[in-house]
Amino acid sequence: MAAKKRKRSALKRIRQTARRTAIKTIARSAARTAVRTAREAIAKDGGDASGAIAAAASALDRAVKRGAIHRNSARRRRGRIAKAAARAKKKA
Repeated sequence: MAAKKRKRSALKRIRQTARRTAIKTIARSAARTAVRTAREAIAKDGGDASGAIAAAASALDRAVKRGAIHRNSARRRRGRIAKAAARAKKKA
């Protein structure tokens, strides 16, 4: 039996999904990397890592804008980074 022929609209949806998945994967990965970098900077500098924290917050916001992660998830991660920075600053 021959393979079933797909409708044009289905082929278009497949293309759209592949493109969207790639874009979201890039945004999600960038956010994760920025958060990891911020955590490492906080651990190393003892809460004096405002640049890394700002970069992580920005990457999280961009990921939310693209729909890669949920808004509340990004807020929670931002809050945890800020809390860790405040704890490290208090310790130092």
